[in-house]
Amino acid sequence: MIKFPFYDEEDDELLEDVREPEVLCPKKNIAIFASGSGTDMQSVIDGVKSGQINGRVRLVVTNKTGIFAINRARRDAIPCKTFTLKEYGDHETRDKAILEELKKYEIDLIVLAGYLSIVTPVIINEYERRIINVHPSLIPKHCGIGYYGMKVHQSVIKSGDRYSGCTVHFVDSGADTGEIIEQVRVRVAINDTAESLQKKVLEQEHILLPKVVAKLCREEIK
Repeated sequence: MIKFPFYDEEDDELLEDVREPEVLCPKKNIAIFASGSGTDMQSVIDGVKSGQINGRVRLVVTNKTGIFAINRARRDAIPCKTFTLKEYGDHETRDKAILEELKKYEIDLIVLAGYLSIVTPVIINEYERRIINVHPSLIPKHCGIGYYGMKVHQSVIKSGDRYSGCTVHFVDSGADTGEIIEQVRVRVAINDTAESLQKKVLEQEHILLPKVVAKLCREEIK
């Protein structure tokens, strides 16, 4: 069972230094799946550049055209492939095509970074405990089918919860039901809106996600 400590945004000592020690493990080949602007994706790319992550981002996968995540991939000369549902007709057929690309690039780890589409067992079964997702709430709250993007933060504000946050978890066949790896807790201020809360949570996602990816690349998490 993985222990997943809570990190409070107000505790500077826990969140200040995100650089990781050097390791001797072979570098992992990483694929990032994205559907939007790609800020979470960028945090992983930056983690690789800084040496925090002992890996290489070999591939970016998107399910939409014209998104800024594609521009980010191009800027760093990372191969980027787009697989739209319109092109393939159904999720399983599309995932079979994606899986071929993953094998082509010898991908070791998949990171879902704002990927707003179903991932079927076609991929999940091939990457058991090697595919992770970042979700903008403290799972098991405000998660599951229909909880994505701003809808998550609207739900938190409506609930009156004192804390929200973000979670990185393994991906299984359910919606946000995979084993939790780590979480970061964020205080909800009395005057917070969904928009202001989203900004605070996103800042923590950009710290937590590369941190977890770094641990997986060092094989500290099995």
